[in-house]
Amino acid sequence: MTDPLERPSVTEATCHPWWLPRTVRVRDVVAEIEGVATYGLQCTDPAVGRQYHFAPGQFNMLNLPGAGEVAISVSGEKQADGTVPHTIRAAGNVTRGIAALRSGETLGLRGPFGSSWPLGECIGRDVVIVAGGIGLAPLRPVISHLLARRQDYANVNLLYGARSPESRLFAPEYDTWTDRGLVMQTTVDRSSPGWRGHVGVVPLLLERNRTFDPRSAILLCCGPEVMMRYTIKTALQRGMETSRIWVSLERNMQCAVGLCGHCQLGPEFICKDGPIFRYDRVARWLRVEGL
Repeated sequence: MTDPLERPSVTEATCHPWWLPRTVRVRDVVAEIEGVATYGLQCTDPAVGRQYHFAPGQFNMLNLPGAGEVAISVSGEKQADGTVPHTIRAAGNVTRGIAALRSGETLGLRGPFGSSWPLGECIGRDVVIVAGGIGLAPLRPVISHLLARRQDYANVNLLYGARSPESRLFAPEYDTWTDRGLVMQTTVDRSSPGWRGHVGVVPLLLERNRTFDPRSAILLCCGPEVMMRYTIKTALQRGMETSRIWVSLERNMQCAVGLCGHCQLGPEFICKDGPIFRYDRVARWLRVEGL
């Protein structure tokens, strides 16, 4: 029997082509909200760029010489010219260094790594996407995938919470999403002049929403752990089963291949076994605050 905690050897880790850094250039930078921007990264070697593929939910390790390396989820579809978007909040040494880059400058990229959202299981079902803050970024490729194949799914819902109307991520895209068949509800922690939407926490949107069947719907959730904890509690109260709830977890991922142990959560290594998990697999550990 295979040991579920078995991790790849150093030899295995170093032989995989995507575990070696590739040079990418900043193709473009799009300012999103205060402190957050989306960086379109393009391989400097076109042949390598053509080989690069990812599944929604996976992440890359971005390396900035002299600063370090950071795990960043892919936040959109790969473009025709090979550009892959990464939405980044400037928060630490590496991300602040990336934020200082301009178009044409380069950095290193390893990846893609990790598990992905269960889009195959969503076919024919209602899909409920719940996101908080910058947690919308790893779910943006999911939205693109579902809307490009809209006929394959029942109701597709996005319930999104932000701190304020001004801090809503990807706001210019909302009208396009809804025109293509996404049912979207947004809430904010605090209102501002002119805001006519919901005020309150995201789980309240899930509690009130009646555009999905909780007996068969799939829930995809990403955001602060406290938000996800109460979202899941609400989903279970609505009658959803733990086997149809999926979460994206975040820890201090430093190696991306389960060797360093910094991202360990219980018996799981977020970088290797996640970051996307079915809730019943990690429920025991998520109930422990601050673990």
